[in-house]
Amino acid sequence: MNIHPTAIVDPRAELGADVIVGPYTVIDANVTVGTRTTIGPHVHLTGYTTIGEDCTIHTGTVLGQPPQDRKYKLGMISYLRVGHRNILREYVTMHLAVGEGNATVVGDDNMFMAYCHLGHNCVIGNRVCAANYVGLSGGCRIDDGVVLGGMSGLHQNVHIGRLVMVGGYCKVHHDIPPFVMVDGPPARLYGLNVIGLRRAGISSDARAALKQAYRMIFHENHNLSATLEAVRQEVAISPEVEEFLQFVERSGRSGRHLESAPRAAHA
Repeated sequence: MNIHPTAIVDPRAELGADVIVGPYTVIDANVTVGTRTTIGPHVHLTGYTTIGEDCTIHTGTVLGQPPQDRKYKLGMISYLRVGHRNILREYVTMHLAVGEGNATVVGDDNMFMAYCHLGHNCVIGNRVCAANYVGLSGGCRIDDGVVLGGMSGLHQNVHIGRLVMVGGYCKVHHDIPPFVMVDGPPARLYGLNVIGLRRAGISSDARAALKQAYRMIFHENHNLSATLEAVRQEVAISPEVEEFLQFVERSGRSGRHLESAPRAAHA
């Protein structure tokens, strides 16, 4: 380990091999840091926080503070778990969960740019990119491969599906089904995230089926259950289409309620 002499590391903290700790950083008891993780200056790691291997944590980041929620009581044991190969840029904050034994969870290979905030009980997948000043309220769930534009904000308990692209300055207050683009304010759907789908290796046939399902659900003014039944009868059901339909079907705050941009925007 390479620990700067001005850093304060509680002897009860667990640091893996080849961890680097920068000047004036504070690491409290009950913190675990994985091997080869680099921690910059003026970082504070506290609470029951676990950091995975090969992470990079930049200046001023604060991880594991109590959540900003009145239901949290001092002495409650809850967790922050951050996976492997994550990049946390300057002044990122991530909070412990609310509820005894609960956890705020971050997967692998994510990037949170400067001044992002991750609230209590959020669950973040893998390969998520959050640009500067993104704010996630408590209980949000972000699936794999999502991109969140700068200064976008999520209402509490919002669920964003896989490979969604959220534009900058967007206020998201409903669940967003996978594979789409959303921009605002006010938040509006702008069709499929075609570039993201291509980069993820989704076939052209699956993309065409997704586009057909999207248009039937978001541009036809039929009852949702009837529309879903029609989609299953008329559209080739690839795994991606099934994922899309199941998300819309089970979500109590579905993006179907968002205003959708005109058809021309989906060409």
